[in-house]
Amino acid sequence: MLTRLPGLLAVFILWLLHFLPLPVLALLGRALGRLLYVLARSRRRVAQRNIDLCFPELPAEERRKLTREHFALLGRSMLERAILWWGSDARIRHLVRVEGEEHIHAARTAGRPVILLAPHFLGLDAGGVAITQRFDIVSIYSKQSNPVFDQAVLRGRSRFGNQLLISRDDSARPTVKAMKAGRPFYYLPDISPRRRDAVFVPFFGIATATITGLPRLAKAAGAVVLPCVTRMLPGSAGYVVQIGPAWPDFPGADPVADATRMNAWIEAEIRKMPSQYYWVHRRFKTRPQRSDPSLY
Repeated sequence: MLTRLPGLLAVFILWLLHFLPLPVLALLGRALGRLLYVLARSRRRVAQRNIDLCFPELPAEERRKLTREHFALLGRSMLERAILWWGSDARIRHLVRVEGEEHIHAARTAGRPVILLAPHFLGLDAGGVAITQRFDIVSIYSKQSNPVFDQAVLRGRSRFGNQLLISRDDSARPTVKAMKAGRPFYYLPDISPRRRDAVFVPFFGIATATITGLPRLAKAAGAVVLPCVTRMLPGSAGYVVQIGPAWPDFPGADPVADATRMNAWIEAEIRKMPSQYYWVHRRFKTRPQRSDPSLY
């Protein structure tokens, strides 16, 4: 029971927060982020190191400012999950706008399975919930360490429609089967994988462990890949999910070239809104050679 108490308390507080108006929740979220910037020293060091590695052309003070803004937005995204998990359908549709939905419909009309390529921006959960309001999808789920929080996350991500969440430990077969049955796959590609699952291709000029799952899954299912980015809007304006047209000539013959293309696209999207990428993860942890010194 004691192991469940922190999760119960966190979930209860989030449930209370969902009653607040969005402008108030956004202000509280930014305040929480500023507090985390001070207190979560290890995560702050990781985020700062990532930003230093990826934006060496910026002056040091600009990079520190970018890190502080990242934490403010991180706090916002954490508290605004309260609306995603307990807000009404109408409130979430008002909070999260979706652009480019017609690209999903066009692919499905043509009989093509769909992969929504959704990098790890802070609005990722908002985008996922908005997509589930419109489609029954398949997505990969990582079990949370706290059982109460785990149940809350599962419920929050599957509360609309008939969603299929597959464990990260399962094989790719159920995902391919679900795509072929008509479910778009909300695919999160860019967290550093284990060495045996990765190739090393450029990401901000750094040889970065990158999984080749996107071309392999697209080929196995005969799927088109639609870029899908969720942007946090300024102030308390909410979010916008932007779904682009299918990538032409993807996958190609070389999975390494496909992974390079994917990373180049993610990097270009990050440069449009650098404070919104998930910088607190050690993206460059896995090095090309085991003997290479850690970047952290």
